[in-house]
This record gives sequence, structure tokens and C-alpha cells, in this order.
Amino acid sequence: MATITVMAWQRTLLFTDGQFTRVLEPGRHSYRKARTTLQTVDVRPRNIVVSGQELLTSDGITLKVSVLAVWHIADPLAYVTASAGADQMLYAGLQLAIRDAVAATTLDEALADRSRLSAGLVEAASTHIEGLGIELTSAVVKDLMLPGELRRAATETLLAREKGRAELERARAEAASLRALANVAKLLEEHPALLSLRTIQAADAPGSTVVLTPDAKPRVSGASGA
Repeated sequence: MATITVMAWQRTLLFTDGQFTRVLEPGRHSYRKARTTLQTVDVRPRNIVVSGQELLTSDGITLKVSVLAVWHIADPLAYVTASAGADQMLYAGLQLAIRDAVAATTLDEALADRSRLSAGLVEAASTHIEGLGIELTSAVVKDLMLPGELRRAATETLLAREKGRAELERARAEAASLRALANVAKLLEEHPALLSLRTIQAADAPGSTVVLTPDAKPRVSGASGA
């Protein structure tokens, strides 16, 4: 008799004379080595990445989309016996699911809400892996890439928008400054005595010089050029 230890994250299929006998759960087991074949599988969750797929949106724009999915083996016997490549069939199922999702979405919708493409991917892909012993627990769009021309256009649009905002802020600042000057001019026109008071304040500053002009209006100059 031989023995085998099955770890907590494993399941081992025991075949006797080529026929499935039972699943060995975690623990230590004895078996007849001469007539037995063992097949151990890892039932821990694992990732699969569907690399960038170039797909057409409903409005005819090409997007490059990648998908990240999490799955595990739910039925070890079906996983081993139902297909020679259950992993590859899962990959293909995810490809078909994301293709259909992109084909039903416009470019603007995809860019505005990436989660829109992820919605329903698990259900759609699961229909392609029925009976394979695989359970797909999550599938989300990992990367969403635009063609080079659209990326450049998007960058130019963003730069133009930011430039417009900067110019608007400058215009607002200039308008505020002009309004302030206009208010001061109006105030001096209505109250000429304020100009004399302002002259006295300026003359009191160190380094200032008061010059009387022929029109008897005082002018103030100084080291600062005031």
C-alpha cells in the first residue's frame, strides 16, 4: 500500500484501473499503487488576464480592452475529465463576452463609465464554461486604450480646455483690476480732497519728495518712483 497526503488547498482524484473511484479530501490516504492513478488539482482562487483585444464599439471605433478575471475549480472531476483545456476555454469565453459588451456600447459610454463594460461579464462568460468544473467569481475591464489618433485628439482637447481656463482666469483678474481703478477714479472725481490726503500720506513715506507743479497740483516722487 502507498500513501498520499492531500493539502488543504488540494483535491486528488483517484482512478482505479482507469475508472474514477473517488475524490480524496485533505488528509492522509492509503491506496493500491499498482492499480491506481492519482490526479491532484489546486482549488485555490486564481487570476486570468485576457490581454488587449482590439474590438469595435457600436459606433465603429476601435478600442483595445483587457480583462482581469478570478476563478477557481469547483468540481475537480469535471475540470479534469470534461475538457483537455478548461483554462483555454475560459479564456475564449471571456474574449467572446467582452467582445459582445464592447459591441453594444458607444465610445462615449465606455469612456464615461468603464464599469458599464464589466457589468454582466461573469454571466456571459459562464455560459461558455458550463460543465467544465470552473466557477468564475469576478471579471472586470482592466485596461481601456484608445487608438493613437484618438489619444492625441483627447490630449489636444484637454490642453485646449486647460488653456481656455487659464485665459479666462486672466481675463477675470484684468476685469477686476479695471473695475477697481474705475471705482478709485470715480471716488476721486466725486471727492477731490481725497487726492490731497493721499498726497500727504505718500509724502510722509521715507524718501518721498513733494513737487509743486505750475498748476499748483502737488506731485509726489521718491526712491520707489511713486
